[in-house]
Amino acid sequence: MKLVVVSAGLSVPSSTRLLADRLAAAVDRHTPVDIEVVELRDLAVEIAHNFTNGFPGRSLAAALDAVTEADGLIVVTPVFSASYSGLFKSFFDVLEKDALAGKPVLIAATGGTARHSLVLDHALRPLFSYLRAVVVPTGVYAASEDWGVEGLPERIERAAGELGALMKGLSAARPREKQTVIPFAEQLAALSPTRSASPSPSGV
Repeated sequence: MKLVVVSAGLSVPSSTRLLADRLAAAVDRHTPVDIEVVELRDLAVEIAHNFTNGFPGRSLAAALDAVTEADGLIVVTPVFSASYSGLFKSFFDVLEKDALAGKPVLIAATGGTARHSLVLDHALRPLFSYLRAVVVPTGVYAASEDWGVEGLPERIERAAGELGALMKGLSAARPREKQTVIPFAEQLAALSPTRSASPSPSGV
């Protein structure tokens, strides 16, 4: 099974990426998965261009394909103005509208204070419910003071166990049908102006 982690952290190193990695490792302990990480920081320019020209760049196209084809997602955002970041929301705005339908998603966020922990239920959960994803019951919020103390590791393990069980259950319940879905990367290649031209007749 394939697990895709979407991290919207902006700094390096990033507490958002740290939380994303710990969640992914915990899921892998419960249910072995192939993990792919999508760093939205690296896609910011292509996401902006997608809004203006309607086409994803190659890196963004690969990230959108990864999310669409995943068996489960972990999504982690830093808190900005008591909500998810604009970069985080913009990425899911350019995703195909049915891409997350029925897909298990673990929501998580990081912030400087525990006062923003309600972002999980007031912002992230409604967003992914609107996208018709299956959001696991336990979300994980990590404030600055949560690192290295009791409570956070237990929440990580509980949420990871729920996502792993949901991925395993949904994967077993639905047969893998072949679908005629053209990946974004192939669509982009078809639109590329660097197509090979037919050879001209000799002497012309």
